[in-house]
Amino acid sequence: MPETDEPAVSVTLAEIARIAGVGRAAVSNWRRRHDTFPAPIGGTDSSPQFSLPEVETWLRANNRFKSPASPLERLWPRFDALGDRDAMGRVIAALGLGDGDRNLVAPELQLNPAEEALLEDSRVVAREEGTAEVFRFLLDRWLTAHVRQIATTAEPLAAVMAEIAAAATRQVRTVLDPACGTGALLLAAARQWENSRLRLVGQDSDAVIAAVAAARLRIENGNRRVEVKAEDSLRGGTHANAVMDVVLCSPPTNERDWGQEELATDPRWAFGLPPRSESELAWVQEVIASLSPDGAGVLLLPPTVATRRAGRRIRSNLLRTGALRAVVALPVGAAAPYGVGLHLWVVRRPPETGTDDGVLLVDTGDCRATSSGTRAVIGWEAVRDRAVAALQGEQVDAARVLPPIELLGGDVDLSPARHVADAEPATSGAELRNAWTGFHVRLDRVTELSRMLSAIEPSSGVPLSSVSVAELERAGAVTIRPGRPVPDELLGRGDRPEDAVQFLSMHDLMTGDQARNWVDTRDLPDTELTVAEPGDIVVVGAQRAFDAWVQEPEHVVLGPQLMAVRPDPEQLDPWYLAGCLRTPANARRAGGHASTSSRIDIRRLEVPRLPLDEQRHYGELFRELAAFTGTLRALAETGTALGDTLGGLLAAGHLRPGGS
Repeated sequence: MPETDEPAVSVTLAEIARIAGVGRAAVSNWRRRHDTFPAPIGGTDSSPQFSLPEVETWLRANNRFKSPASPLERLWPRFDALGDRDAMGRVIAALGLGDGDRNLVAPELQLNPAEEALLEDSRVVAREEGTAEVFRFLLDRWLTAHVRQIATTAEPLAAVMAEIAAAATRQVRTVLDPACGTGALLLAAARQWENSRLRLVGQDSDAVIAAVAAARLRIENGNRRVEVKAEDSLRGGTHANAVMDVVLCSPPTNERDWGQEELATDPRWAFGLPPRSESELAWVQEVIASLSPDGAGVLLLPPTVATRRAGRRIRSNLLRTGALRAVVALPVGAAAPYGVGLHLWVVRRPPETGTDDGVLLVDTGDCRATSSGTRAVIGWEAVRDRAVAALQGEQVDAARVLPPIELLGGDVDLSPARHVADAEPATSGAELRNAWTGFHVRLDRVTELSRMLSAIEPSSGVPLSSVSVAELERAGAVTIRPGRPVPDELLGRGDRPEDAVQFLSMHDLMTGDQARNWVDTRDLPDTELTVAEPGDIVVVGAQRAFDAWVQEPEHVVLGPQLMAVRPDPEQLDPWYLAGCLRTPANARRAGGHASTSSRIDIRRLEVPRLPLDEQRHYGELFRELAAFTGTLRALAETGTALGDTLGGLLAAGHLRPGGS
């Protein structure tokens, strides 16, 4: 095909900045200062589009070209140019499904000529890069671009829901998600039950989302049996009244147009017709109706479902029949909306012979961890361990089994926090003494470090001149390597083998789950991995989590939005460089030009110029400062937990003034 007939590949200012390795403000300056800068070929005044070939030619001519855009980077602007979420999703789904499966999900998802042309070009790239790699790249960009329109379930939460379901049932052959979205819960189920005969079934009322989920499951699960349909489960989709061993569901919430009037006589409402304002209780009953007699369902629900007066009749019937097995309260921030602590409901078909098992209430609201910064994040392993152990009948903190009669009074409030606070404290005298010992050890360390740091005297000298990271890179003083995605099938979980290397992603940092995944580096050539070695600086390239630290004591594989900065030891001290990069001034400089979800342009950060000997002296102080802040955070966590324990023991009469 002649070059003039090829579709124009356009890029935004942000994408030009990424190609050139600079901030968007720099690109805007180039437009103002250089008459030769390419003119827009489309878009709007506030968001212009430029020809990628013209931009690359200009960057090269002006010595501002970092590297040619990869085939994937060149492909995405073509998707973005479609300008429509569904159009992008149709092409991405068609790429993942392949010709043979394109009509299995929703026959009406036909591609127009422009979309067909983009699909063919995507397949050309996929023949070089691999279909799975291209699909994952496009899916990630698509979800990021439409994060407010497409709800997703975070991987740690999906894994916890699958593990809770595993603890609540026996044999698992079929798993259903009646509101599957992009398939996160079904993927978690596939990982939980590594059974090639496992049947995964999904439905979603959005035909494009369902097609993307089908493609994602096909890409990630190979030959497993996967069935995804574009159907509304509440309005009688094809899986209504199916018999499933496990149902996992994160349903849409606060919906009023869910079909209450047209479904008034539906046989699924065995526990009561859900009020128009209680769509979540319609989903609870849909899940129960889909279960086999020995099956288990796990739903992610807002905490108001456990307390609203409009739903108390249905909650009462769920309790009386034994259909509600457990309610697990999650920590605040586990999933959107992040300002409230959501609940997991574990349900089953009502036992035919009745039951006096009672209802398990588990509060995991205190299961939090702290990352390398100051953010409080979710301790997913603690959430999982507490919930699963309680379901298996073990006695754990913040968990109680209550007979239904104790919950049926008043508003039938099923909030775990309201009931588990009265449980007997499980802390022994030895545990309390150990807690005090840990607190004093950290307190002594903080005191020791504070004495050392307080000896530093203020300087009245002339402010030091600074050099940007971009200048250091051009001078060969540092090398910068961006983190890369690692195929999910190559990520290990659980106990790490001796030869494997920890994998660190942005998601791990945000959830506090840094030790969850590992990579056997023999599975991938070095060219496909970004490995930070001891002495390298790891920089978090997202404004919401900006941080920098010296990697110690072992190697770590870095995912996207993380960067490995390797200093030349003859020019830069690593502790000095890391300490300067993560200062408040650099944080403001890195984040002052973009939104809270933007990426950090590391090359804009600055470092004061000092001789190497002086850098090493400052580096030792930065090392002590890092130890001080880290120990101080640990002390705060230990002190808070200790204070909560003491308060509970005192209030329950298990401690007395003057007692040992």
